[in-house]
Amino acid sequence: MTEAITDYLVGLFQGAIPKELIIFIISMFPVVELRGGMIAAKLLDVELLKAFVICYLGNILPIPFILLFIRRIFQFLKKFKKIGGVIEKLEIRSMRKSEKVKRWRNWGLLAFVAIPLPGTGGWTGALIAALLDIRIRNSFPVIALGVLIANLIMSIFSYGLLGLIGL
Repeated sequence: MTEAITDYLVGLFQGAIPKELIIFIISMFPVVELRGGMIAAKLLDVELLKAFVICYLGNILPIPFILLFIRRIFQFLKKFKKIGGVIEKLEIRSMRKSEKVKRWRNWGLLAFVAIPLPGTGGWTGALIAALLDIRIRNSFPVIALGVLIANLIMSIFSYGLLGLIGL
């Protein structure tokens, strides 16, 4: 799914805006985050180090806002019938994924964000941290480190660096 969304977004933006801005925007999107940004960077022939920094910044930028405001935003949106149900489902789905975070706290949050699998990442990690009332001063550094680790993993796979680490 991440690859399909990434391909669509690259096709939508390519030629209209600089490729660096494309990967920055893709990295900000929930669901695809930097997983999609790094794939897009490789497709667009963006140099690895530049892509690494841009995708990291794009993915990390929304995190403080999610940590600070998502509960208030959800409370407001729940007042509307059509969107309230969607918000409830999103909260329930996120809380189902939060068992490791509840059990292991910072280590669980780090692993959840760092392992680049569908449904994990900075956005969902920040949502879970906010819903579990984990303080921002504790959750943000853990999420930032998790995004960095996910970026390292995605760099290895997206840029075909497995041979460099002996795999």
